[in-house]
Amino acid sequence: MADLKDMKLNDAAVETETTVAANNFIHNMIDKDLEQQVYGTRVHTRFPPEPNGYLHIGHAKSICLNFTTAQKYGGKCNLRYDDTNPVKEDTEYVDSIEADVKWLGFQWDNLFYASDYFDKMYECAVELIKKGKAFVCDLNAEEIKAHRGTLTEPGKESPYRNRTVEENLALFEEMKAGKYADGEKVLRAKIDMSSPNINMRDPVIYRIAHATHHNTGDKWCIYPMYDFAHPIEDAIEGITHSICTLEFEDHRPLYDWVLQELNWPNAPRQIEFARLNLTNTVMSKRYLKALVDDEVVEDWDDPRMPTIAGLRRRGYTPEAIRDFCERIGVAKANSMVEVSLLEHCVREDLKTKVESRNVILDPLKVIVTNYPEDQTEMMVMENNRENEEMGERTVPFSRELWVERDDFMEVPVKKYFRLFPGNEVRFKGAYFLTCNDVVKDEEGNVIELHCTYDPETKSGSGFEGRKVKGTIHWVDAKTAEKITVRQYDYLMLPDEEGKNQLNPASVTVKEAYAEPSIKDAKPGDRYQFFRQGYYIADSKLSTDDHKVFNQIVGLKSSWKK
Repeated sequence: MADLKDMKLNDAAVETETTVAANNFIHNMIDKDLEQQVYGTRVHTRFPPEPNGYLHIGHAKSICLNFTTAQKYGGKCNLRYDDTNPVKEDTEYVDSIEADVKWLGFQWDNLFYASDYFDKMYECAVELIKKGKAFVCDLNAEEIKAHRGTLTEPGKESPYRNRTVEENLALFEEMKAGKYADGEKVLRAKIDMSSPNINMRDPVIYRIAHATHHNTGDKWCIYPMYDFAHPIEDAIEGITHSICTLEFEDHRPLYDWVLQELNWPNAPRQIEFARLNLTNTVMSKRYLKALVDDEVVEDWDDPRMPTIAGLRRRGYTPEAIRDFCERIGVAKANSMVEVSLLEHCVREDLKTKVESRNVILDPLKVIVTNYPEDQTEMMVMENNRENEEMGERTVPFSRELWVERDDFMEVPVKKYFRLFPGNEVRFKGAYFLTCNDVVKDEEGNVIELHCTYDPETKSGSGFEGRKVKGTIHWVDAKTAEKITVRQYDYLMLPDEEGKNQLNPASVTVKEAYAEPSIKDAKPGDRYQFFRQGYYIADSKLSTDDHKVFNQIVGLKSSWKK
């Protein structure tokens, strides 16, 4: 699998944070700007993804922050594609980004492409050359890196740094005309090779790339670098607060330098916040793309993936993700957030929204020996114990039933109150049943239980006799609907050093039995499988003839072996 073995992600370097301050320092800065009338009464943000992959849960934090900030202040938020690298970008990613933003519940005020501004960016580069603030350099990438210096040593000036303005203008025009090959020349800002900030040591601001662009076609063969394009894009659009993740903090002086040298009035303010780091989760589009390309996962929307498309197919709700982003808040320092918090938000959102169904994932046959062979009763069950308004449904009950294999133990351990020889339990919504006999195959495996029921104990009959401690769910064998269930573990698990590694057992596929009403499930319908967890009918694999369900999130068990 290309590159994956070498791409071990170590999240141990980030500081663990167990509580999140309710105070939003970004909003405090905006409040101060509004008080001082820095941008008048305007607040204008933007979400600027590069269309080189699908968005993930980390991007969801930025989406929620930028859009809700604009909403709070009655401002605007743009969706802008930072499409300055034609080699890695594709319209597929553009379409997916728009779908993700809308699904999360947001609508942009304006839709822009960085490539819409290529002409203006070229003019800005020419202006810098004329001011003696940019020069064409013939050093290749390795040589530029070697000249850059270190954190403790200054860099060395390029031998091409002192070209005349006229020579630089001519060479830059030739670059634009396609005279040179990729990597043969670059345009660099002329700042300070001894700056303590390496980003300010004559950074590259234009490179040659003979590649067809998804938006501009073959019009250009030179493309601006992100650090040059980004401030210009913000300024053109009238962005007031350019909210970025923390890795761009060291790039802020370059952001400000570009706008200052171009004499841009009322320049935007760049503000950095800590990106989301989530346990058992990888936040690298490069790594995620490698998983897709090497067919380790089905696609970008594989339910194990942390992409928004994957979370959507997994069954997570936009409300749960927005709640999660609000709970973790924004901070100035990196921290590690437990994935269990995200799962908690999903449970909290679903618990009053979805109906319950009985599903048996690991079936064991039960024969109710004293129940009439040709009889079927319809038992009444609530659809949602947390929400009475969701009403009730009827479920068939007859002589042959399926129960979970874990609900039987031939030799019970202490505090085990489910089925074992001689014990009586309640079959939820039905009767008390007592386990009498155990049937095994030639190898000694339990294949069937023989039980008797007490007809006086029917649920809802007002029976007030003996009490039982155990209640289990069941499915009528005669009318059961066979379904496929996909259960998930984390795609990534930490090794002994705390580094995330691929989990080879991240999905388990089971053939299960469900109550017959499950056949009405449409792709995207969510249910709580009683005592199992929350599940969704898969949007790609579930059909009218056969239902396939993805596990959304499990439930916390009241008893564990």
